[in-house]
Amino acid sequence: MWNGTRLRTWTLPCALLVLLCGADAAADTAVEQAEERAEALGGDPEGAIEEELAVVEERDLASDTVEILNRLATDDLGTIQDAIGEIAVLRDADALPTLLALQDRRLYYTEGGTLIIEDARDRSLREAATGEVREDLKTAELSQPRLTNPIRRLLRPTIGALQIFSDDQVARRAAANELAQRPQPEMREAIVEALEGETNAEIERLLNIALAQLDLDSDDDARRLEAVKTVATVRAGRLRSDLAALTRRDADGEYIEPVAEIRAAAAEGVRAIDNRRRLARIASDFVFGMSMGSVLLLAAMGLAIIFGLMGVINMAHGELLMVGAYTTFMTQALFALWLPQHFNYYLVAAVPLAFLVTGAVGIAMERGVIRFLYDRPLETLLATWGISLILIQSVRWLFGAQNVGVASPTWFSGSVQIMQGVTLSTSRVGVIAFAIFVVALVWILMNRTRLGLEVRAVMQNRDMAAALGVPARRVDMWTFGVGAGVAGLGGVALSQIVNVGPEMGQNYIVDSFMVVVLGGVGNLLGPVFSALGIGVTTKFLEPATGAVLATILVFAAIILFIQWRPQGIFAPKGRSADD
Repeated sequence: MWNGTRLRTWTLPCALLVLLCGADAAADTAVEQAEERAEALGGDPEGAIEEELAVVEERDLASDTVEILNRLATDDLGTIQDAIGEIAVLRDADALPTLLALQDRRLYYTEGGTLIIEDARDRSLREAATGEVREDLKTAELSQPRLTNPIRRLLRPTIGALQIFSDDQVARRAAANELAQRPQPEMREAIVEALEGETNAEIERLLNIALAQLDLDSDDDARRLEAVKTVATVRAGRLRSDLAALTRRDADGEYIEPVAEIRAAAAEGVRAIDNRRRLARIASDFVFGMSMGSVLLLAAMGLAIIFGLMGVINMAHGELLMVGAYTTFMTQALFALWLPQHFNYYLVAAVPLAFLVTGAVGIAMERGVIRFLYDRPLETLLATWGISLILIQSVRWLFGAQNVGVASPTWFSGSVQIMQGVTLSTSRVGVIAFAIFVVALVWILMNRTRLGLEVRAVMQNRDMAAALGVPARRVDMWTFGVGAGVAGLGGVALSQIVNVGPEMGQNYIVDSFMVVVLGGVGNLLGPVFSALGIGVTTKFLEPATGAVLATILVFAAIILFIQWRPQGIFAPKGRSADD
């Protein structure tokens, strides 16, 4: 006979089944809309700034600017190059729409020499000097200035030189980066002027690199010495070869650089750059190792509860990760269909949904199969392996055998510069932060809630806990559900960095068991240390041994460690140790 508890237990899995079946018909359309929405929201900020600067509005340019710009109304390459150089010296940002139009082949001129810009927004034709719309003109009737590779190479730094005085920080950073890549001698005064008023440290560093590149070729010894010191101070790795060249000797054994002070500064700069590179390499390996370890931790934390605390060998754990990933996919699809204006926040909604959906699947597994197999590990292994096959085939039936696309929100895309020379994708940084959140959540559940108290009591002595009124069977159900839900959270994170497909969980089942066993069965702190340790160690070994050999060496080390210490890093205490 069905009682209230059993009814509540089966309601959520049934609702999940109805949701999945109903959503299957719209899945293809939904994911297409989701990907289109993600592409629309994931614009390039620097590209958006350049597009904004290219807008032509009605205005009156300064007479000097108009006079120089009018020289672009020709097909003579020398005249065009001279005009671009003079615009760079003039430093009038109002010339940007014309230069951007020339770069994009939207610049024309009439027989009378009037410059015409084709507006990138509506394709209307406007006079470059005034912005006035010219409806009487057609592009077929107009001529275009010649645009060759030498002119393109001259245009980019010139546009950058004008952008460095922009009020927008993104525009200034893009311009400073362009100048650092391709500085032009005629822009030196503009760079010096921009440095005087710059407040952003990264932009200031890029401008200093651009200035140093120009001054390294100067005939002024004082200026060259200052440039060498600047390169050493900002540790510009791209200029290391230039500094190293100043310390070399020619075929006759004479120093190429005659000034001893400059040679000494160059040698010091090379050492500083090398030290920074070594530090950046160590920091990069550590950060990437932490990221790799966080992925392992998220994959294993749910198993630490199910296997570590309950002793159930759950071979379907990888499929619980998959369920969490597909829940993220379905959340994305539903947001694309019904809440496109809030698409950027679908990942936030996917976190609790994945926990609930995967927890419901775990409860259904425990109530339907696992509860009959406690203390029978071999049967549990076989049963959960069968459940994993059922889940894989169910997902293939609902979503197809191919991988599905899960688009990252714009705030979860891009990269984060940890330090100079160390850049990590935002998704990887997010995985590290999310791993901290999951660990904190599990710790609170196990140590600050009644469920956690009952779980620990049942784990230590089931009979005594039952005698004291703890509903052991119900605790088993909720513990399995929590472990499955935490695995679903791992699936949310994995959906942002790996392909989501029916067999994605198979790649993490072995690693998850390895992390739990190495950390110590029955301890939630062990998987944290073991996962992060495996990730960091593997990443530090890879440069010397390669990825495959590094993995083999780590596995071998784990086997030897477990042979020496079978209980893992953190040995169980109390009654758990006796068991």
